[in-house]
Amino acid sequence: MLNWLIKSEPDVFSIRDLEKVEQEPWSGVRNYQARNFMWRDMKVGELALFYHSNANPPGIAGVARVASAAYPDPTQFEKNGEYYDPKATEEKPRWYLVDFEHVATFDELLPLTVMKADDVLSEMLVCQKGTRLSITPVEDKHFNHVLDLAGVTI
Repeated sequence: MLNWLIKSEPDVFSIRDLEKVEQEPWSGVRNYQARNFMWRDMKVGELALFYHSNANPPGIAGVARVASAAYPDPTQFEKNGEYYDPKATEEKPRWYLVDFEHVATFDELLPLTVMKADDVLSEMLVCQKGTRLSITPVEDKHFNHVLDLAGVTI
């Protein structure tokens, strides 16, 4: 099983929002690499660090779990929607998603600045310059170190 990091802007959808709804489709991803991670690589039960991006400060706010197999993202078919893709059809969808369920909300955000200063976490993709993907794989050592720093046991 793999671990993941998923990004969301907290004013759009935060870890607290996921906690309230318990499970949510991760819709609107329009990057092929991120799509491929959900479509081809994610498996039900895998864990993801929930990262608040474009926040002050940005950082990891909690943990989610992959709760469904990949399926076509319905927002690609909504003609007046923000994520409409005119090249996508029901017979040949272009975009896929998985559902995530809430696992844990950290008592305190683990800020990106702290992660970059940490000898272990500084190696994570999210800490690397130019890495802007909304979904990235996370090595076990990084995932477990984040949980340790957050004081969370899963």
